[in-house]
Amino acid sequence: MTVVPISLKDANAFVEKYHRHHKPVLRCKWQIGAMKNDNLVGVCMVGRPVARVFDHTKVIEVTRLCTDGTKNACSFLYGAAARIAKEMGYKQIQTYILESEFGSSLKASNWKDMYTVRGRQWKYYKKTKINDLFGETVIGSNPERRTDQPTCNKRFYVKEL
Repeated sequence: MTVVPISLKDANAFVEKYHRHHKPVLRCKWQIGAMKNDNLVGVCMVGRPVARVFDHTKVIEVTRLCTDGTKNACSFLYGAAARIAKEMGYKQIQTYILESEFGSSLKASNWKDMYTVRGRQWKYYKKTKINDLFGETVIGSNPERRTDQPTCNKRFYVKEL
């Protein structure tokens, strides 16, 4: 297998086709693909940590990793993402997986299983136009629940770089 740069559009198309429980991402810092015999067999999308507690100048997060089932493609991509992050000056790379997943690829790539994160619903804020008490139109934000993300417990994995 070889690592190749890939566009966000192509990575998201791959995720849309193959990922079991996540939809494509809106944005990320960078994404890579795994090629085998001239075929794209996996993608890894890396971005800012979702949790605001982490310093995004030192910590980077794998937000999507998806393969077509090719053997060792997950481990290959986790390892490549960690090497690239280290070259870019990051001190830590992290990710979350569903509690029901084994994490074999992460363990094979020397990532540490840290702890369980309680599952919860996601909220996002949708901008809406509303009329205030004086009849003037203002832009407000209306929190809505996301229904396209798993809400079960997740395992948090980290690799120090």
